[in-house]
Amino acid sequence: MHGSQTSGPPRLPLVGIGLAVALYAAALGLGLPQHGRDLLVGSQAAHASDHAAESPDHPPHAAGPAAAASAPPLASVLPFVLLLAAIAILPLTPGVAHWWEHNSSKLLISGLLAAATLCFYLLAHRHPVDLHFPAHAVVPAAGTGPAWPTVGAVLVNALCAEYVPFITLLFALYVITGGVRIEGDLEATPTTNAAFLAVGAGLASFIGTTGASMLLVRPLLETNRERRHVAHTLVFFIFMVCNCGGLLLPIGDPPLFLGYLQGVDFLWTTSLWRQWLFTNGLLLAAYWAWDTFIAYPGETRADLDRDRLLTRRLRFGGLWPNLPLMAGVIAAVALLDPAKPVPGTAWHPWIYLREIVLLALVGCSLLLGPNDVRRRNGFTYAAILEVAALFVGIFICMQPALALLHVHGDRLGLGSPQAYFWATGALSAVLDNAPTYFVFFEAAGIDPIDGLTADEGRLLAAISLGAVFLGAMTYIGNGPNFMVKAIAEQAGVRMPSFFGYVMYSTGLLLPVFALMAWLFV
Repeated sequence: MHGSQTSGPPRLPLVGIGLAVALYAAALGLGLPQHGRDLLVGSQAAHASDHAAESPDHPPHAAGPAAAASAPPLASVLPFVLLLAAIAILPLTPGVAHWWEHNSSKLLISGLLAAATLCFYLLAHRHPVDLHFPAHAVVPAAGTGPAWPTVGAVLVNALCAEYVPFITLLFALYVITGGVRIEGDLEATPTTNAAFLAVGAGLASFIGTTGASMLLVRPLLETNRERRHVAHTLVFFIFMVCNCGGLLLPIGDPPLFLGYLQGVDFLWTTSLWRQWLFTNGLLLAAYWAWDTFIAYPGETRADLDRDRLLTRRLRFGGLWPNLPLMAGVIAAVALLDPAKPVPGTAWHPWIYLREIVLLALVGCSLLLGPNDVRRRNGFTYAAILEVAALFVGIFICMQPALALLHVHGDRLGLGSPQAYFWATGALSAVLDNAPTYFVFFEAAGIDPIDGLTADEGRLLAAISLGAVFLGAMTYIGNGPNFMVKAIAEQAGVRMPSFFGYVMYSTGLLLPVFALMAWLFV
């Protein structure tokens, strides 16, 4: 039964989407998206001309506007550090953890620390800053009084260039996959569970780690509800579906999408297929061996008999229209990048056309999809609102860190891909892996606009692998990790504590990652 026959599609999100589309249409009438696109394309042409001039026969240009921006002092990074510390520590702190569960609390902390960062730029930063949207420019230093143009440039960089594309993609993936339901109860053999993990790892690159996790965790729990030893299955699910599976496309994991926004080619990450196959293959084999020889023999005969008797075929709901809409998301991300012409043409898409198309696809999912499927999925907007509340602060607070790394990144002493892999991975394990990726992307000085050099490709591969893979080391490394833990515990599975999970990841993941890095990085 379709939701339109019961309570109807949710009105508030549809009103918001309709308003966004109407505003964009008005902006098109004024020529604003077209003008932004033209500025970006012109800036790229000037950048390519500068590179062509810097050859052995032509000395580099003298430092121009791009060299004029100055890095802020180290103390300006403190709000960013405090925000990441809050994300890591407050969920585990007695007396505060319950307060932190509310998205309003997250938005309060995120907003206060973002305001502190903006106050620094307003009152204390008397140097030029780089502007990155829609094209590169340098905003000159303020003379006296509040530096409002500086604050404006920081906000444009954080929100217009980074946050809006990032949260729009996550919103589209979250809402559209939330309209698909897989239900049933298969016999919970090691092979069946391994098949869930393999399918999830494959889907993660195409519908995102969040989408694949939300799609498969409930049928996996339903399949295993007659078994007693289930926690290890959910731990491997977090390893593979919530993290390691999302390596092959920019929509797979948030760090890779940030790289795509910086100009990395959409299909570049497919070159990491060997690392993906090696890592997920080893983890899948380790899971199957564990479940076959340790966990499954520990089940009682009565539980296994009941599991065999209570099987039900898998049933799929909401595939129409959400499956073709997911294909539309992939096509929009791949083809509507304003920095690149649409394949086969010389036309560059207008600024934010990609995001408007993504919102329109979400609107189609809400209007045409069965609301009953979302109801049975227990779908709410709480998880995506949590991400939105935290990341609006993260993107603003990390602007000083990015500026510092842009100027001083060559002093970190990370000279090899191995060093970048472990440094990126170590921070991704205890902080959110998306901003961590961004920080080391800047530190490596990678400039993908005119294509990656061989050295840049090796460094970018190391940073991508570290951010995506080692985000699985703790519950806080990647957003879906905690979401899966919460859903499993609601279903009655006793999941490992924070440090219990770290024991799993240290014993299982680190050897796999070390071997992968030795062979491929």
